[in-house]
Amino acid sequence: QVQLVESGGGLVQAGGSLRLSCAASRRTFNSYDMGWFRQAPGKEREFVAGISRSGGSRRYADSVKGRFTISRDNVKNTVYLLMNSLHPAHTPVYYCPAGVGGSYVSWGQGTQVPVSS
Repeated sequence: QVQLVESGGGLVQAGGSLRLSCAASRRTFNSYDMGWFRQAPGKEREFVAGISRSGGSRRYADSVKGRFTISRDNVKNTVYLLMNSLHPAHTPVYYCPAGVGGSYVSWGQGTQVPVSS
């Protein structure tokens, strides 16, 4: 099973930008679809963005379309999430899962993105 480590979280001002990274442990990284989810305190974990194994197909939650961009580098075994125009409501923990056959099967520990107003 692939191991995933998210990084790049940290305090950012409202309206600012941040790029999250998620490094995978296996050279078979390109056999996994990848995603980003987030979970705020007391709320359900929600889908943010997803990218296919080749990177040719991407999808986003309506709430982040036009502001967030998911990408991947299959040489570096890393998936990224560029987030623009962040606001204080976006203070959850972000997770990057790896998916196979339409299901996400491995999850990282998450990275928090606190946004100051």
